[in-house]
Amino acid sequence: MAEVKEAPQVEAPENLSEEEMKKRREEITKFYKDNIKHLKTQLEYETLLTDIEKARAERLQAQIMMAQVYAAQEKAGNQEAKQDWENEFENGPKRTLKKD
Repeated sequence: MAEVKEAPQVEAPENLSEEEMKKRREEITKFYKDNIKHLKTQLEYETLLTDIEKARAERLQAQIMMAQVYAAQEKAGNQEAKQDWENEFENGPKRTLKKD
């Protein structure tokens, strides 16, 4: 597992001499510079995750839209077929029973 580094503790500036202040600044600067490469890697990871989630959401949205369009076409097609059937039934020739 990765070793977790903690930021150097900073004492009150009035308790430190100029040399100690300079040393503390160097320690803090080193700490942040050492962590930059890890943070850049984390940023790349998080960016990739965001891109993947965005692509999944766009794909799902496209599937929903296509399903809605298909459902609307099916409904319209069924209504046309029903209307054709009713017209044929009402306006078609009257059938009679065959008499022997």
